[in-house]
Amino acid sequence: MRLVLARSGGRRGRGALEAEVLAVLAAADEPLTPREVARRLDPRPAYTTVMTVLSRLYGKGVVTRARKGRGYCYVFLRDEAARRAVQMRRLLDQAREQDRARTLARFVDELSAEDERLLRRLLRDHEPGGEPSRAAGSGASE
Repeated sequence: MRLVLARSGGRRGRGALEAEVLAVLAAADEPLTPREVARRLDPRPAYTTVMTVLSRLYGKGVVTRARKGRGYCYVFLRDEAARRAVQMRRLLDQAREQDRARTLARFVDELSAEDERLLRRLLRDHEPGGEPSRAAGSGASE
């Protein structure tokens, strides 16, 4: 399947290529490499252009990637909660090792009592032998 969008003058408008790349990833039923994404676009952009767009989308937390050979394959994160979780993890990963504990401690300090109870339950459920959380996205407290 190739994605063809109407445009004037043969050039994509600002942000159009990013939208087209996201549309290709959203329509795919498997992770795609930059080359596979490029092949599904018409007109076909340069491989390096698609790599740049995918890198930026990864940086924004809109897509995730996994190693495939020497490169990466990409998947669109459909779920808003998944996108936010990736962004939170990246922010935490940017903290230096000693700051990581302080950052997490400050985060917990800022939680409401209800969110703290929810976080405790989610952590308990992820322990070996704990039951998987069914209401993780519901915001329900204990």
